[in-house]
Amino acid sequence: MRTFTKSDEAIRKLSPEQYRVTQQNETERPGTGEYLDNKEPGIYVDIVSGEPLFASSDKFESGCGWPSFTKPIEPANVNELRDTSLGMTRTEVRSAHGDSHLGHVFPDGPSDRGGLRYCINSAALRFIHRDDMEAEGYGAYLNQVEDVR
Repeated sequence: MRTFTKSDEAIRKLSPEQYRVTQQNETERPGTGEYLDNKEPGIYVDIVSGEPLFASSDKFESGCGWPSFTKPIEPANVNELRDTSLGMTRTEVRSAHGDSHLGHVFPDGPSDRGGLRYCINSAALRFIHRDDMEAEGYGAYLNQVEDVR
């Protein structure tokens, strides 16, 4: 089984935007993220640790300006924390192993798919296409990846 950890080397490899988002709890500008319009089948992993976070089959168009998902692919890899910054109360989403700031979760997702909207910064993610998942060590998740609805 593959292990997922945060390392100084992984942090050094981050772009300035990836560092700002994952390490300084910032947010990319809406509508600018690399994966906002991605409709390819695969999984999204933490840019720092590589831990699996979301599947393409759980991605949906929310109109919020960031990639949105109905649920994590591996719930144990996602921590939800109370966030009272910016004068409001929200639920922050962080990766469990990499401790990367990913975004926030809101209760306004599709009701027929659980009702949650994980609003996630592209800068916190790396996309692995279904065709590459086995070779990159994510073959165990192939059964959770379908074509995007």
